Amino acid sequence: QMQLVESGGGLVQAGGSLRLSCQASGRAFSMAAMGWFRQAPGKEREFVAAISGSGGSTQYIDSVKGRFTISRDNALHTVYLQMYSLKPEDTAVYYCAARRFVNISPMSGDYPYWGQGTRVTVSS
Repeated sequence: QMQLVESGGGLVQAGGSLRLSCQASGRAFSMAAMGWFRQAPGKEREFVAAISGSGGSTQYIDSVKGRFTISRDNALHTVYLQMYSLKPEDTAVYYCAARRFVNISPMSGDYPYWGQGTRVTVSS
């Protein structure tokens, strides 16, 4: 089992930045690829970014490339999503998720462990 707790969401103006954090507890954190997903009002949950267990591999959805950076600190059992140049269309609840394997995946079904989400609102 793994428990995930996100933090760092909030209200920011367009062009601003936020850093989301996800604190993990439970099973071996460094063995788990981690992902960030988001769900905007009225839309389905979508993949945002993922990072492998070692941190050596990352993947991003095209709309956030060059603006968002995913990273992890295995000693602290924490994964981060640094978000720059935020746009109103980034408004969503952001979820942290963990796999049972080290390899990344953009598929939500490959992540059995989920946090409760943190809300990000970007005003225009």
